[in-house]
Amino acid sequence: MKRNLILWSLFLLMACRTYGQVTLDQCRHRAVENYPLVRQYALIEKTSAYNVSNAAKGYLPQFSLSGKATIQSEVTELPIKIQGMEIKPMPKEQYQLVAELKQNIWDGGEVRMRKALAQASTAVEREQLNVDMYALNARIDDLFFGILLLDEQLEQNRLLQADLERTAERVSAYLTHGIAGLADLDAVKVELLNTRQKQTELLTSKEAYVQMLSLFTGEALTTETSFEKPPVCTLPERDATIHRPELLAFDAQRAELNIKEKNLKVRYRPHIALFAQGAYGNPGLNMLKDKFSFYYIGGVRLSWNFGSLYTLKNDRQLLENARRRVDSHQDTFLFNTRLQMTQQSSGISALRRQMTDDEEIIRLRTNIRRAAEAKVENGTMTVTDLLHEMTAERLAHQTKALHEVQWLMKIYQLKQTANQ
Repeated sequence: MKRNLILWSLFLLMACRTYGQVTLDQCRHRAVENYPLVRQYALIEKTSAYNVSNAAKGYLPQFSLSGKATIQSEVTELPIKIQGMEIKPMPKEQYQLVAELKQNIWDGGEVRMRKALAQASTAVEREQLNVDMYALNARIDDLFFGILLLDEQLEQNRLLQADLERTAERVSAYLTHGIAGLADLDAVKVELLNTRQKQTELLTSKEAYVQMLSLFTGEALTTETSFEKPPVCTLPERDATIHRPELLAFDAQRAELNIKEKNLKVRYRPHIALFAQGAYGNPGLNMLKDKFSFYYIGGVRLSWNFGSLYTLKNDRQLLENARRRVDSHQDTFLFNTRLQMTQQSSGISALRRQMTDDEEIIRLRTNIRRAAEAKVENGTMTVTDLLHEMTAERLAHQTKALHEVQWLMKIYQLKQTANQ
């Protein structure tokens, strides 16, 4: 009994998962979680942590080991000779092995700038990834609304089939009264077969859309899954503020350029460090002693490199040019986005006007179809003409349903464009 209860519960869970209402927000959320690109967020943060950690290690004592062996053509000698004393000159073959420990006291802010650059670079990568992930929503919207459009067409196809089946029954009754012939019945059956073929075509297209959406979301979606139509939302204003992640990406690029400009000053600042050397060589500190010996040296070292001043002006100009490129890209992006919003707003208005006309068209088509049915019963119109009027009426209903979904889709596309 307990085993059956568990199996039944699992069946219910699977049924709810497969046939439950699926919303656009759910698909967006699941797509973001399932999309392989999302794993790069963790990689970016890990890379940033490593880079900052490496930069911070610049404060640690630096150890180096060096050695050399040389032969000289001439060495230093005393210019005088002392009677009764022989002073051996320095050896021409010299050897030296030096271990040095250095501790920075003042690096001009180099380590701090390296950490800031690592963090700024991470921010740029993160914001660019946000841009790529935001574009994923548009792909999900296209698939979701594509499925809704196909659902509407399938529903209208189902209704048309029902109408044709009723018409076939009616024509069969006409046969018994001599109002219609076998050719009329065949014409209805042909139209019914065409409608069923169209249904198969629509189902195939829907299956492809559902499979793609299933891959994006990682959910087991099927053609039997019920997709809930999103609610109508408030339209953004044409001059509304744009809150796209691309703008944050541009800001991150400017912040990185500001850090790079500050780093130019670090390059020509002096560096001060404590150092200690331990060495073994021949000669040692006593240059006149031809013998291997140990020695050490300790002190404070000042280094100041002015070479970066030669290119400082050009480097600043390069950064300024980079800022102008960022500004130009942002202005272009905003222009294109505003243009796209204007086009989408116009499309929404046009669809709204068409939806108003759709109601009147359906009313007129219904009247024409009813009149055609009466004429067929009176024998003044052929069944073929009736089928034409029935198809036109159903097409009017289908057009209205498609316009409603397209109108809703345009609204969400406009919200996606403005990120509101």
